[in-house]
Amino acid sequence: MSDVLACIDGSPASQAVCDYAAWASRRLDAALTLLHILDPQRYPQQRDFSGSIGLGSREHLLDELALLDQQRHRLAMEQGRLMLEAARDRVHTDGVAQVQLRQRHGDLLDNLLELQDDTRLLVIGRQGARSSAHLQQLGSHLESVIRAVQRPILVSCGEFKAPQSYLLAYDGSPTAQHSLQRIAASPLLQGLPCHLLLVGNASDTQRALLEDAAAQLAGSASQVSWAIRQGDVEQALPAYQAEQQLDLLVMGAYGHSRLRQFLLGSTTSALLASSQSPLLILR
Repeated sequence: MSDVLACIDGSPASQAVCDYAAWASRRLDAALTLLHILDPQRYPQQRDFSGSIGLGSREHLLDELALLDQQRHRLAMEQGRLMLEAARDRVHTDGVAQVQLRQRHGDLLDNLLELQDDTRLLVIGRQGARSSAHLQQLGSHLESVIRAVQRPILVSCGEFKAPQSYLLAYDGSPTAQHSLQRIAASPLLQGLPCHLLLVGNASDTQRALLEDAAAQLAGSASQVSWAIRQGDVEQALPAYQAEQQLDLLVMGAYGHSRLRQFLLGSTTSALLASSQSPLLILR
């Protein structure tokens, strides 16, 4: 069974991650897994100090350093366990009964790649526990996760608000068409009003693409609107979203057009950092 997988790290973003994961779990009728990763750089399981300058003959000091590492690791595991239990209580309150807790040691991305075969949707916060308090700073792992994980990713930005509408960025390409079909077939956004936005020059061809896309979403969305805007993707999308007061931005990832390659460079950081709403990234 494929679960909703939520990354919990003790940062302020974790509460919203729990709430969005619970919302997605209910919408998808899927089990929820809460995951906490112990970073080996911060909490090594065992370090070898024997090669440290000046420490080779001081065995008692080496033993004390090793013991301190063990204690730090044990305390970190206990803190993570308590964190996961608090997160479980929160999602239970949100109405999710089936919750699995997982605590693993190692690199976040490596663990997510190991777990992705059993993952239906990944929920992660924009900021991690080691990020600056600045609201628009991205977590250090976020972009690498988006580039590598081959599952839909819901990025939580700010406080939780259950999505009541969504904006789907569309350009008529095969990748965008695939994203459209996945949204139409998924219960995640079923019954919500959808706005389709194409960033580019208006033409009869572009209008026909949007009209066809709207027809494909007619059985899924409660209402479908479409529009064409000129300008840069990273400016046009959030401007239209704010104008229409849409709760969620949905985008396909990677490709060759201007729209789909926004995740390849600085535009990724600009959109993720400036967004006032969650983003659903489709691969």
